Amino acid sequence: MSVDGLRTELVELLPRLRRFARMLARNVHDADDLVQTAIERALAHAGQLRTGAPVAGWMFGILRNAWIDEQRVRGRRTALLAPAESGENVADPSGGEQSDSLAVQDAVARLPEEQRLAVALVLVEGLSYKEAAHIMVVPIGTLTSRLARAREALQAMLGDPNGA
Repeated sequence: MSVDGLRTELVELLPRLRRFARMLARNVHDADDLVQTAIERALAHAGQLRTGAPVAGWMFGILRNAWIDEQRVRGRRTALLAPAESGENVADPSGGEQSDSLAVQDAVARLPEEQRLAVALVLVEGLSYKEAAHIMVVPIGTLTSRLARAREALQAMLGDPNGA
């Protein structure tokens, strides 16, 4: 793939990359820095993308590795309860939906990192189990177990024992 073609695909992937980075970093500013780092790495190593390989999976892997590198350098960061844009519609009558959304975001943020990654890749980004397992460098069975434990934990945190 040409560098121009890669750049075009990266621009299209930006919203998904930012969303995944926010799940990882749990901080809007750190997530934006993480996406920038991942894009810089991708452009610098564009020749390593296999012909016909999905750019999204490659980028999610680069983003995950950049996050691991960031953790090694800085250590753990303090989690934010809600992103800054969550306060935009405070007086909105549909505030119940906003409150539910914040509760889910908070519950996901409290999951162990390996479960949060699985949720972000499969349930939020819609990647297949195979793609997500490849990005996380784990067998599909391990990914499935992490998703099952994450779902159970989320149901318990959100007070829904029936799983609805």
